[in-house]
Amino acid sequence: MHLFAYGTLMCPDIMAEVSGLNRPGISATLPGYRRLRVKGEDYPAIVPDAAGWVTGVICRDIPKSAWILLDRFEGEMYVRVRAQVDLADGSVAAAQTYVVNGCFSGCLEDVEWNFADFLCSGKERFRMSYTGYLKLI
Repeated sequence: MHLFAYGTLMCPDIMAEVSGLNRPGISATLPGYRRLRVKGEDYPAIVPDAAGWVTGVICRDIPKSAWILLDRFEGEMYVRVRAQVDLADGSVAAAQTYVVNGCFSGCLEDVEWNFADFLCSGKERFRMSYTGYLKLI
């Protein structure tokens, strides 16, 4: 099973810390969704949007043991769903991704989350403060 990552898990070091895996991400696009900022946080969530699309990476062949860690890291704010992602070579791949749990949709801003901004100003703050890391211990 593959993972489509669209936020903090696109960073290879965060992915390794969370899952214990060093998997290179392959550029991919997820149609039918929109990536939004979570209020007061440095990480995003995605919501269905028929006209939207989200850029990210696909990490291939995630073992069951890593999914347990990833689910714990993402917490109750997200649900894991099956998705079809478009790859740069024109092919389509099945993957799992984390979508905001509907009861948390009020926690989202109507503002797109930007990966470059995260790398410049939010990554270290995220690593120091995100409670998902505590769930891995």
